[in-house]
Amino acid sequence: MENKKINNFESSRHPLIELANVTRIYGTGDARVSALKGIDLCIENGEFVAIMGASGSGKSTCMNVLGCMDTPTSGSYLFEGIDVGLLSGNQRALLRRYYFGFVFQGFNLLNRTSALENVELPLIYRRIPAGERKARALEALSAVGLDNRWKHTPAELSGGQQQRVALARAMVSKPEVLFADEPTGNLDSVRSLEVMDLLTEFNKINKITIIMVTHDPEMAKYATRQIIFRDGMIQGSK
Repeated sequence: MENKKINNFESSRHPLIELANVTRIYGTGDARVSALKGIDLCIENGEFVAIMGASGSGKSTCMNVLGCMDTPTSGSYLFEGIDVGLLSGNQRALLRRYYFGFVFQGFNLLNRTSALENVELPLIYRRIPAGERKARALEALSAVGLDNRWKHTPAELSGGQQQRVALARAMVSKPEVLFADEPTGNLDSVRSLEVMDLLTEFNKINKITIIMVTHDPEMAKYATRQIIFRDGMIQGSK
């Protein structure tokens, strides 16, 4: 694996993720919305955490903050003991590129490219040589049971297969954290269980920390811990 040191950003013995009194406010005046209202959260390395809550509860905003796709209005976010708020924009981009993987409800695949090319994409950003890139992408597709579909475009794949391609793309760079935002939201029950089985395997066998946003209690049962959001605050954990 590539060297993950990013300008003094190194692993430590701290908890993997710590949020302390984090707020996120959008707009001003009458349009002001407090999406997060001072939340505290600690996630240890190797956990499988499900973030749950109704629409507008703050769960997706929390996910965006944790994935460095948004920044807190106040409070602190520590990743392996490093204050993410002190990182430059470029360093946060490198953090996403080298430490995080993402899977979304809408798959977000490139329509005119093959499954293989979609999975190779994160490795292109890392400037991995073409031969190694292809080998790693094929290995990732094999891990999700699609080694015989690597030439197919998204239009030639079912919804469940497209989500498995998206999982392979997220895992090909061997991230420390996989963020999954409603990963089964567009799938039927059978395909949903297939995706959840893969996520569980990644967590238990590959030791990947998984943070999953879901509204489905059945999917949340796969996690080792469930965190419940309500009105921008953490209501409870189980």
